[in-house]
Amino acid sequence: GNWLFRWRSFLPLVMVAGALLALFPLPAPDHDSLAGDLLKLVGLLVSFLGLLGRAFTVGHTPARTSGRNTVIQIADSLNTTGVYSLVRHPLYSANFLIGLGLAVFTLNPWFVGIYTLTFWLYYERIMMAEEAFLKSQFSYQFDAWAAKTPPFCPRFHGYVKPPLPFSLKNVLKREYNTVLQIVVVAFILEVAGDAFQSHQLRFSTGWLVFLAVGAATWFVLRM
Repeated sequence: GNWLFRWRSFLPLVMVAGALLALFPLPAPDHDSLAGDLLKLVGLLVSFLGLLGRAFTVGHTPARTSGRNTVIQIADSLNTTGVYSLVRHPLYSANFLIGLGLAVFTLNPWFVGIYTLTFWLYYERIMMAEEAFLKSQFSYQFDAWAAKTPPFCPRFHGYVKPPLPFSLKNVLKREYNTVLQIVVVAFILEVAGDAFQSHQLRFSTGWLVFLAVGAATWFVLRM
């Protein structure tokens, strides 16, 4: 779990490679059909729902918690309010939705199943390692929180208002890369799917605008 925690940022690259392979051969519905476009739209909405989940989580968390650190685990305090009062690992739940939506872009139910299984096996170990660290740091406070809060699938009652107000600045500083990842991966899978089906490389105006808006958003927030 600790080893996987350190290298968890590379899992999306592996899954993107798997998604491209899942486009051979293309399953029904056709990638460029109305049914295919509707499924991809649903997938995109699921991914952005995951992004909203990350934004809501990050916007209420204090510094040096819920970070993107990979070398060592850091937790100056134990988050038990806000979305953490509903689920113990809200960022991983949100990450699952982001990846699930993009997996749908392959229109391949087998790949959606493989993605789900891979995510479960991979992140279950990371969550166990993180919780062992939190228990060593916060002992009885962690035990009391974990006893009433599910690890991955949120409950929909018992919400505790967080002490910190929502910080849009914190979200914009930390989540601009996530926006770009969704836009770029969706664009690559769309173009690749159409190319594998039509045997020619085409770029529709709508998807080029989608990519340009995403890239411009990333550039402005990064600068």
